[in-house]
Amino acid sequence: MMRIMGSGLLGVAAGAAAAAGFMGYAVRGRSSSVFGESFYHGDRSRPALALTFDDGPSETTPILLDALDKYHVPATFFMCGENVRRCPDIAREVAARGHEIGNHTDSHPRLHFKSPRFIYGELAKAQETIQQATGAKPRWFRAPYGVRWFGVGQAQELLGLSGVMWTVIGRDWRLPAERVSDLLLKRAANGAIICLHDGRGVRAAPDIGATIEAVEYTIPRLQDRGFQFLTLTQILCPHN
Repeated sequence: MMRIMGSGLLGVAAGAAAAAGFMGYAVRGRSSSVFGESFYHGDRSRPALALTFDDGPSETTPILLDALDKYHVPATFFMCGENVRRCPDIAREVAARGHEIGNHTDSHPRLHFKSPRFIYGELAKAQETIQQATGAKPRWFRAPYGVRWFGVGQAQELLGLSGVMWTVIGRDWRLPAERVSDLLLKRAANGAIICLHDGRGVRAAPDIGATIEAVEYTIPRLQDRGFQFLTLTQILCPHN
């Protein structure tokens, strides 16, 4: 009897561990589409990369824009509504310089354990703010911290958004520029979507010096290796 009970408890524990593992993948797995359509790489047969920036715009974004202009690199900027309302002129400058704009929620919350109504409100408010400030209607959404939850897929569908994760994340919010550059140069591959940050959540005047320095160092070296930089739409929907 004790043996049977022990086996039963082991089975329950194994089932719980499997369920927890699945939920962890569903919420944060870069290839997961459990909570809505999501992409994390483009065509792996093409030597092309998509450079993306989260958490902007910030007061320092124009310096980053100058660096991108220097190397003729288009990028995709996932903006937070709060930051757009704080820096509307900079948001417009991003669009005016030919970069693509994506939705990164309004206030940069972690979405797990939030209600579908809350999630929709975050995406909808950011979508409206971005469109009013820049004239651009985002077609791509990236969840803060890469955390998705019940309701994300429905919100994306209602707002005409597709989810995007990343192939490579630079961890530029905490690593020095040299380590960010090393990481990007080692992991860049055909069709990769690179995630960096031109803000730090919704903080005003964040220090993004490491990001700018890494971009200045990394872009020409990747170009020398034959990579072309594209926007997300260009790398994920080449025939649009």
